[in-house]
This record gives sequence, structure tokens and C-alpha cells, in this order.
Amino acid sequence: MNMTVLISMLATSVAAASPLLLAALGELVVERSGVLNLGIEGIMLVGALTAVAATLGSGSVVIGILCAIVAGMLLGLLFALLTVTIRADHVVAGLAMVLFGDGLSSFAGHGLVAIDVPQSVHALPIPLVSDIPALGPIFFNQNVLVYLSYIMVAVVWYFLYRTRPGLALRAAGEKPSAVDVVGWNVFRIRYLAVMFGAGMAGLAGAFLSVAYLSSWAEGMIAGRGWVALALVIFAGWHPIKLLGGAYLFGFAYILIAESQVLGGVFYLISTYVMQMFPYLMAIIVLAVMGRRAMKRRAGAPEALALPYVREER
Repeated sequence: MNMTVLISMLATSVAAASPLLLAALGELVVERSGVLNLGIEGIMLVGALTAVAATLGSGSVVIGILCAIVAGMLLGLLFALLTVTIRADHVVAGLAMVLFGDGLSSFAGHGLVAIDVPQSVHALPIPLVSDIPALGPIFFNQNVLVYLSYIMVAVVWYFLYRTRPGLALRAAGEKPSAVDVVGWNVFRIRYLAVMFGAGMAGLAGAFLSVAYLSSWAEGMIAGRGWVALALVIFAGWHPIKLLGGAYLFGFAYILIAESQVLGGVFYLISTYVMQMFPYLMAIIVLAVMGRRAMKRRAGAPEALALPYVREER
């Protein structure tokens, strides 16, 4: 493998990792507030379909992406109603959201399968920095949504660790009763967090359909929502650490796609085994980090997936 091929693979890996990073950042905020949303996969599917449908209908990819975010936030509102207000089990509600998103997108998107999106998002090199050897082509010759993923990592980190609302959100995931005592509304915090996380999942789905693959296909998320969930645990619920994990999984996806081209030892490995690789990585991450969590909680919010009952504070 020469350097040109390696740089090309790494650049593609960054693009492949960006929807994982966006979805995982949103889920990290959700879980930091004390809510567990397992429905990312379904929300990403709806976001992907909405982006394609709205782009084809309006002729504007920007409108398509915005519609995907709104669709995700509406599903987030529904999920918050179920888990925060009605106090439904978070796991059951999340799995129901996956099934709902899968069924809705398959039904509504049947007529849009394999239709190319004419105004997809293209690469936009950043002047000067895109000319830096190796790093420039990898990180600064990407599309706008990839750059947005970089920015969102910094924004989420700053919000969580440098602002009072961020402190309140983290406290809502640790000691919600204490947050209530000092005057912050736990329910409002969790509603906003869930809607933000679902909006990010919708954006991640839109990334795949209009900026990465430029078309809609049933089941196109292909487990990326579950990988995003594993990434949150892998990163120890810290936004900066998500970067490395997302790029690792992004490289795994590209390695699968290019395995037959690369040749060598990859010829000896079954294609089906290669396709399992990212999900095997996710299982290993969950197993290892789950063991750590049993010992030291590994950064997980103390009140994660626990309904808050104001009368019991």
C-alpha cells in the first residue's frame, strides 16, 4: 500500500466516521441528562429518508438536511414524552423507536429507492490548510457536514464543561433531585437534551443519504445507530474522546469496502467476516467497557435510564 492510497483511505474514513460522530455526540448529551435512547438507528433512518424526500421535493439539499433535523427532533419529542413524562422503560421505548423508524422509512421510502440526489453535498477544500501534506487532504478536503462534526465536538464539550446549563444537564443525569432543589427544571432539561440528540441523529442520517451515498436505500443505516451507542460508552461519556473512537470505526468501514482491492491477507478472509468487523468491534467495546463500568461506573451518569419522580425527591 503506497502513501497516496493510505491518505485516500484515511480521508474517506473521516467522512465515513462523521455520521457516527454526529449521532454519538447527540446521544452523549442525551445520556448525560439521564435518558437512554436506544432508538438512534430508527431516527437515523427517518432522517435519511426525510433528507432525500425533502431535497428532491424542494430542489435544495439545505432544506433537505434541515427537514431531517426537524424530523429527528419530532421523534425525540415523542421519545421524551414516553420516557420523561409517562416514565416508560427506556430500553423498551428505544427498541420501539427502532422498529417504528424502520417500518416507517421502509413504507414511505419505497418509491425513492436508488433515486440519485442531484444536489448532493460536495467536498469543499479549506484554503491553505488543505495543502498541508497528509493532514490537509485527510481532514480539510471534506464536505461542510464533516467540518460541522469537528465544530460540534468543541461545542458540546464547551457546553457541558464550561456553561451553567451544561452543568445543570450533567447534574440532571447524576442527581436530578439536587437539580430540582436549586431551581432547574429536570423535565425541561431532559426534554431539550433528548430533542437535541434526536436532531443530531436525524442530521447523521441526512449525512449518509445526501452527503455520503447520495441516494436512499432501505436499511441504509446498517447498524450505525448501534455503533454510535457503543461509541458513547467507548468514550467514557466524554465528547473529545469520541473523536478517536469514531475515526477508528470509520476506518473499519472503509477497510471492509476496500478489502478486495487491497489484496494480500484480505483475500484469505471471507467477505462476510469482514462485514461483521465493525459490529464485532462494538461488541468487544461494550464487553470491555461494561466490565469497567461494573468496577468503577466508567463515567456513566448515575441516574441513567432512571425515571425522575418529583414527589420522591
